[in-house]
Amino acid sequence: MGPVVRRPVAWVVAVVLLAEAVFIAALNWFLGVVVDRQKMSLAGLDPHLMSASSKIGGVVFGLYFALCALVAALVAIRDRAPAGFGRVLLISVAVVHGLLGAFAWGLVGWTAFLFMVVVLGLVVLLLMTYDRDGGTQPAAPGGGAGEDGGPAAEAEPGPATAPEAAAVPSPRADEPRGGDDAPQDSVPAGVTRPAPTTP
Repeated sequence: MGPVVRRPVAWVVAVVLLAEAVFIAALNWFLGVVVDRQKMSLAGLDPHLMSASSKIGGVVFGLYFALCALVAALVAIRDRAPAGFGRVLLISVAVVHGLLGAFAWGLVGWTAFLFMVVVLGLVVLLLMTYDRDGGTQPAAPGGGAGEDGGPAAEAEPGPATAPEAAAVPSPRADEPRGGDDAPQDSVPAGVTRPAPTTP
């Protein structure tokens, strides 16, 4: 899928997770207020403790879902696959929706279960779409891989270039050349050879 499909999916996931964050935080806060005002108790627990626990749980889960929504929004803005901590968050929120869907089937009904399954499918679709389309990166020019994916072939030595050839001095015409035909007692021009002395 191209960016025309990927970005809307990421935006939908971000909006749904943000709505869930607000709903869960508000619901738990409301339940905490009701428990506190009605002085409700479960198995002898302190009503104030139950109210505080409900409010704290609502805030924690609300922040968690809001953070996951932020990660999905960043994926949509950058059009890039989530990595590192953001990827872990999206995978964890998919698992959480699967567990909530299983509990919602028995406690709330099939409508809540269907909603959780739809959100789970959207998160998984977001992860799989970016993994399939953005997993491969083009090889950098001059890298260590050849055309067939193997290691790049080593450069073969070629003829000397012009600067290298110019750096090699050429023999002068007046210098003696090596070989068997070269005279052994040749003297450069302009230099007088001293006469041998007899003992």
